[in-house]
Amino acid sequence: MREVNQSSTLQFILLGVNGQQEQDFFFILFLFIYPITLIGNLLIILAIHSDIRLHNPMYFFLANLSLVDIFFSSVSIPKMIASHLLDSKIISFGGCLTQMYFMLALANTDSYILAVMAYDRAVAISHPLHYTTIVSPKSCVLLVIGSWMVGNANSLPHTLLTASLSFCGNKEVANFYCDIASLLKLSCSDIHFNVKMMYLGVGVFSVPLLCIIISYIWVFSTVLRVPSTKGVLKAFSTCSSHLTVVLLYYGTVMGTYLHPLTRYELKDAVITVMYIAMTPMLNPFIYSLRNRDMKAALQKLFSKKISS
Repeated sequence: MREVNQSSTLQFILLGVNGQQEQDFFFILFLFIYPITLIGNLLIILAIHSDIRLHNPMYFFLANLSLVDIFFSSVSIPKMIASHLLDSKIISFGGCLTQMYFMLALANTDSYILAVMAYDRAVAISHPLHYTTIVSPKSCVLLVIGSWMVGNANSLPHTLLTASLSFCGNKEVANFYCDIASLLKLSCSDIHFNVKMMYLGVGVFSVPLLCIIISYIWVFSTVLRVPSTKGVLKAFSTCSSHLTVVLLYYGTVMGTYLHPLTRYELKDAVITVMYIAMTPMLNPFIYSLRNRDMKAALQKLFSKKISS
């Protein structure tokens, strides 16, 4: 009965940043970033769908990455914009848990799709003759489904454990959105098991990073054996966009979570914005500006729209 009453009456306050000028600045920033994120990632998906030359594993994984980025930014940014417009930072207990669940699930899914893309590039460079056999359409679908399943499976226990906690004191979440670390700090229950599970979740989240590192060691060891300088440059060019996205993504993740949560300051807010807003927005630009096939597909898509 306690959990039922709590879920129906409990509310949290998303503090974000202090100061009206800072709040106005981040509101304008989110208002600018969110439409660009949606349009950029949707264009990537439409371009890949409409151009038959891009119907291969690498772009199939990229389309799924864009889809995850759309969902990921939509979990938190619209709420931030609405909160500023309505001058209300309140979020219900159920809304807070829902936001936390999808943030965790999509972040995990994002990391596993990045790992799948690294594996795809490693196979393409190291075993080009067997590439179509190893990375078959069936295996591509299974890898993407597996990424979504692992992401949701890693998020569910954290959400259920957090839902079972009691919150009887401070209800102010020191962030723009409901993240697990901030909620655990507010609980008046015993959170030792929750903390252990959170560390386990970090371990699960670290697996794709390890896979990416192994894939690139595999790639670099193969490339260094190539006698042709042209071949080396071509191999690196096929990986450069993905490597840039990986560094940007994990750099912001580490900046968000690998620091003490004693106080939420302006620099923490900037890192959070990089993690939840800037990275999903920049991914389409990184892949389209550094990829001739993608630029050609986008030009073809725009020419179709203009002519129609």
